[in-house]
Amino acid sequence: MIHTIKKTLTIFSLVIFGSVLLYNCEPDPDSLGQQLFENGAAQGNEKSFDLIAYNINNNDSIRSDASRMYSDYYGGTSRAVLGAFTESQFGLQKASYFTQLRLSTYNPNFGTNAVVDSVVLVIKPTYASDSVTTTTNEDYVYPEGSIAAKKVVSTYPALKYGKAKKSLTIRVNEVTDFLNGSADIAYSNKVYNYSTDLGSKVFDGKVNTVAITKDEDDSSIYTSSAVGFRIPLSSSFFQTKIIGMQSKSELQDVSNFIRYFKGLRLSVDESDGYLFQFSPNDLELVMYYKYDNTDSDGNVTRTQTSYNFILGSTNAHIAHYEYDRAGTPLASALASSNTASGDKRLYMQGMGGPSIGVKIPDTTIEELKTLYQNNKAAIISARIRIYTDKDVWNNSYVKPSLFTILQGTKGAGTNKDTFALTTDLSSGLVSTSTYFKTYDLDKNPAYYDFIITKSVKDIVEAEGSNTDKYFKINMGSFIGNAAQTALQGYNYTTRTSTRDRAVFVGTDPSNANKIQLKVIYGTK
Repeated sequence: MIHTIKKTLTIFSLVIFGSVLLYNCEPDPDSLGQQLFENGAAQGNEKSFDLIAYNINNNDSIRSDASRMYSDYYGGTSRAVLGAFTESQFGLQKASYFTQLRLSTYNPNFGTNAVVDSVVLVIKPTYASDSVTTTTNEDYVYPEGSIAAKKVVSTYPALKYGKAKKSLTIRVNEVTDFLNGSADIAYSNKVYNYSTDLGSKVFDGKVNTVAITKDEDDSSIYTSSAVGFRIPLSSSFFQTKIIGMQSKSELQDVSNFIRYFKGLRLSVDESDGYLFQFSPNDLELVMYYKYDNTDSDGNVTRTQTSYNFILGSTNAHIAHYEYDRAGTPLASALASSNTASGDKRLYMQGMGGPSIGVKIPDTTIEELKTLYQNNKAAIISARIRIYTDKDVWNNSYVKPSLFTILQGTKGAGTNKDTFALTTDLSSGLVSTSTYFKTYDLDKNPAYYDFIITKSVKDIVEAEGSNTDKYFKINMGSFIGNAAQTALQGYNYTTRTSTRDRAVFVGTDPSNANKIQLKVIYGTK
């Protein structure tokens, strides 16, 4: 057994900085305590302990301003969520999105007799780039000038969570509340008012690019800037709101403009379908218009041009989430959550949904203390093992594969709980890609191990009581700093835009898959 563990540790050290590992076999000890096996100095023993696991109600709220819209560990492209999805365990989760917009030039001159032809908002959802369908229309006639042309459309499926085959109606409204600055804090359950319906379009779950070339010489007439979904907006609204305000104070500077045109709201009409992600900083809003162009001889011609608004990182971006939990198992579980004895079923969901709390019982701590003090036992590996519930979470939804785990300390009296990275992470004993492992994600049930070796050692070897200590597990991943050398902090994660959810087995003595603490310890 000792030979096997040492061999496993050698292999494990080669991949500790790789991707989150996927295993379908029982884990061996982590590198903490490997020295105990040198020269046959210790014997390894594995023991399982019950845990007190319970549901944590986050009140369906999470910080959701631009500074929290992360996509992955590396910071990456920001991600917002749009859509709606209803299922039996968690109920309705609906996502809308608010953004400011700015002028690309202030005090703009749109020319004489400027008239808006069309306005298009382009959303760029994440999509499967390796699944493309191409259609070609050789007999296309470009409407501006009736030009004989060829139109090529490349179509990709957007990446969706939920009922992927449904369609959603995406609607755009004018915002009537000031959204503050891009650096201001905002929460996902705050209500912002909106009014004018600017336009809508049915989204069938596909995005595309369009290329139009002249038959005459194959020169380009139009090429869409990127893969996206285009929503036509009201020409008359922008005629009045923008063109009609030329030379007015509302268009003179950014401060005036974001209080005059406060922003856009993107939402879906339906209550069931799917959730999809898009990049808020890559939104495009283009106004196409014509104006009178007078040449040096006094000849007047109508000239077509366009004006691009700025919807990027300088603007406030706010995710807004709505929930309907009425009559769901989750609602019942949250209402009866028991932090003293634990809950039989555990619910975890991104975007401000519930988290899981895990506490090591005092009796277990005392047993481990006795082993440590009397038998000179040293903890070599400690991990929380948790299974998805194979009965109630038996569905086709993708099993979650990204989590964060924190160490929590109960606040005394009216003081709030405090959190930190696990000491395994903060001390570098595990990397950001190895602090948890996933198993059988394509099966029912899947299960997960969260490494807390150093955290448990600290509790066992510490003097006094640890009854105020617990762990909190959330959906999403941690975010690294700009140099990708360390984490930004325990509260910088992708949870704001993580669509995953699952039901797990909790403190249930009758269930073989109950949540447990798996400890490997060595004795001389």
